[in-house]
Amino acid sequence: MSSDALRAWISDWLGRAGLHLGGQAGWIAQVFVVVLLTALVALVLGRILARLERELRRSRNRIDDAVVAALRRPLRWLVWIVGVSFAAEIARDETGVALFRAGPTVRTIGVVGCLAWFLIRLVSNFEQTYVERARRGETTLDHATVEAIGKLLRVSVVITAALVMLQSLGYSVSGVLAFGGIGGIAVGFAAKDLLANFFGAFMIYLDRPFVTGDWIYSPDKDIEGTVESIGWRLTRIRRFDKRPIYVPNSVFTSIAVVNASRMTNRRIKCTVGIRYDDIDKLQAIVDEIEAMLKAHPDIDQRQTTFVSFVEFGPSSCDILVYTFTRTTQWVPFQKIQQDVLLKIARIIESHGAEIAFPTRTVHLHTDSGPGDAPEATARASA
Repeated sequence: MSSDALRAWISDWLGRAGLHLGGQAGWIAQVFVVVLLTALVALVLGRILARLERELRRSRNRIDDAVVAALRRPLRWLVWIVGVSFAAEIARDETGVALFRAGPTVRTIGVVGCLAWFLIRLVSNFEQTYVERARRGETTLDHATVEAIGKLLRVSVVITAALVMLQSLGYSVSGVLAFGGIGGIAVGFAAKDLLANFFGAFMIYLDRPFVTGDWIYSPDKDIEGTVESIGWRLTRIRRFDKRPIYVPNSVFTSIAVVNASRMTNRRIKCTVGIRYDDIDKLQAIVDEIEAMLKAHPDIDQRQTTFVSFVEFGPSSCDILVYTFTRTTQWVPFQKIQQDVLLKIARIIESHGAEIAFPTRTVHLHTDSGPGDAPEATARASA
């Protein structure tokens, strides 16, 4: 509806109400009616959306809640922008004040801005909804991917809205894009590290070697901890001593990263030494330790488990114990490993054997004379 059509409708409505106003009083009355109608429409729409939002909260579907929540404030502002711009046009036609001539442009920019605001809020609400679903395991998308898609959509909305606003202000969008293409080359050379970090973040979102909340470490760098956030330039990792590490994303394109959070089991691997004096009991000890591991409720029997005599050590017969626990959590794993090691110690003790410790045999040679012993031997323990 144009401002002329709106003025004709308001004049007709005032005439039916018995108010035949002309001159300055007439256009002031028209401006007052426009502002009054704007306030009424904004109030009614606000009440309707608030009630609709309360009704939708009772359902399990969170998508419609996100749409209504994103629409409330931008729609209220849109009504006021359109209404005030029409009132400004009426005042411009009657007074000729230059300030009121910007009404159509302001209205166009306001409509585009409110639409962009609505879309940004909608994307943020959808992102929050899907992040919560991802944390509950209700969707195959992880929250890092959802956050990346949300950031890309918000940037796209902002850029598109800015270009439309520039076109509304009379600027040539093609010229702006051409300037941006030429300037982009210069910026690319000047900010190559920034672009490398941006594309590093993009590859993290695509390949998903880790997501927020994962425990990672790198054998190539002194990097280990829990991922707290993945930005477009930096990834923040919280070390186990609670100090943060800020790693440029480009680093992850050139180093190996181990994602410990995605392990399926934790491994127990240890070597137990038995004294050479107990070598005749070695086979029975090995068999009983293996039987204990196969009967242990916290050992994953689907994984490799074996106990084997592997080496004659410098001061012991070495038994290799190799198995995997069901849990991947570090604290429960330590409890299970402690239980396994104590049971191994009791098995060795039950067979009358002992766990070996390093020993050294020293031979002392002396020049023997008449009546002297030709050699004395001493054994020292260390």
